[in-house]
Amino acid sequence: MTDKIKHHLNDALLMGYSSGILPEAFNLMVAAHLSLCDECRARSESFDALGGEILDHGNACDVAPLRGSSFEATLALIDGGPVNETPAPAMPDAVLPKPLRDYVGGDLDAIRWKSIGMGVKQAILPTSKTATARLLLIPAGMAMPDHGHRGTEMTMVLQGAFQDEDGYFARGDVEIADSDLHHTPVADIHEDCICLAVTDAPLQFNGLIPKIAQRFLRI
Repeated sequence: MTDKIKHHLNDALLMGYSSGILPEAFNLMVAAHLSLCDECRARSESFDALGGEILDHGNACDVAPLRGSSFEATLALIDGGPVNETPAPAMPDAVLPKPLRDYVGGDLDAIRWKSIGMGVKQAILPTSKTATARLLLIPAGMAMPDHGHRGTEMTMVLQGAFQDEDGYFARGDVEIADSDLHHTPVADIHEDCICLAVTDAPLQFNGLIPKIAQRFLRI
């Protein structure tokens, strides 16, 4: 489906993912997108290869000494780890990409939605406190409150589509919003829109009601 994806991840995010410096919520977003997008996956693999070359030729890097028991400790962890199981069968009709299904333990039927008003539902995913990840279900044709950003917000469409001042986003597309973007996302009228959204700072709402609700909805 990668030929249908029009909005991709930038190099900074892919490099951060390859080097392991992104918050857990952002790692989840990148992994979910890479599972759907051949183009970004190829770029990510090139950064992985570059990192490997740096490690292979990084003679100038400091070397940390290992304790004499490190090898035995590693073997003990392997021996005590989970037994490899038969891989789960592919789910071609699944809405959630495989990294997300693995994370929540299933597809949409595993999601515990909570209503946040006007038919909109959300499910906050457990991640580290440095950033927040949530699934959003927005009824077809519904407009979300207009808002700006104190940090970075990434939104990937999993089902349906939405449109805002930055363009039209369908399945697999990722919108990367920062303090320069103020927008009002509107779900496409043909189907309910389900998105994965990650943020590293609270959103900035103008309306009084969204401002009041913000502290309770953790957005």
